[in-house]
Amino acid sequence: MQLPTPPEHAIRAAGVALWHSAHFAYGFLRRRGWRLVLLFVGLLLPMWGFSELADEIHDQEAIDFDEPILRYARAMASDALDPAILLITRLGFAHGVIPFDIALILALALRRWYREATFATIALAGSGLLNTAAKYSFARERPTLWESIAPEVTYSFPSGHAMGSATLACVLVLLAWRTRWRWPVLLATLAFTVAVGFSRVYLGVHYPSDILAGWAAASAWTAAVFLVAFRGRRRPWQHHGAA
Repeated sequence: MQLPTPPEHAIRAAGVALWHSAHFAYGFLRRRGWRLVLLFVGLLLPMWGFSELADEIHDQEAIDFDEPILRYARAMASDALDPAILLITRLGFAHGVIPFDIALILALALRRWYREATFATIALAGSGLLNTAAKYSFARERPTLWESIAPEVTYSFPSGHAMGSATLACVLVLLAWRTRWRWPVLLATLAFTVAVGFSRVYLGVHYPSDILAGWAAASAWTAAVFLVAFRGRRRPWQHHGAA
């Protein structure tokens, strides 16, 4: 038996509905697509990566790539390279990142960019608190393959240097993303973050998995704070002087 043909007006109505749906979806993605990308790439993927590493550490299982990368970094060590690495690792925390964090927050507040200052404060200060809590929660001992020229006494997982530098990098990139400075800021902060992470492995005070976990935690935390601080259609630099 032949099925009845749908009425012409029903076909036209369905076509119009589909067109309006596609138009709405296009407009939504045009306005919010970058937020969806940030949610997936900046938050969900790093959370998954951190959880995978954390499971291995919690179960006290060795991570396959940790020791080979450490030994490779050790093979690169030289008296000529040591001073540069020590400078980078100092800039990656107390002598660089922390002073820059404070200066950034003060500069934003003095310029009355209050929402941006609040975002930076919560992201940067919260990252430090999260790192401390995670270190004592996992209580992972530091590598002992060789005696480091810059020994550390706190726990290893996740790396505070990696997390702090990556959080600052994420804050700067997200604030600069809608400006003409986004690519210079992205490249500069990426190079600095990688250099700091490498310095910690080179010095033998962190496993590579500590570095990856620090980067993942920093990205997830900063993306979450950004999505809350600039919810809806708000974005940095739109609300000068607004609380």
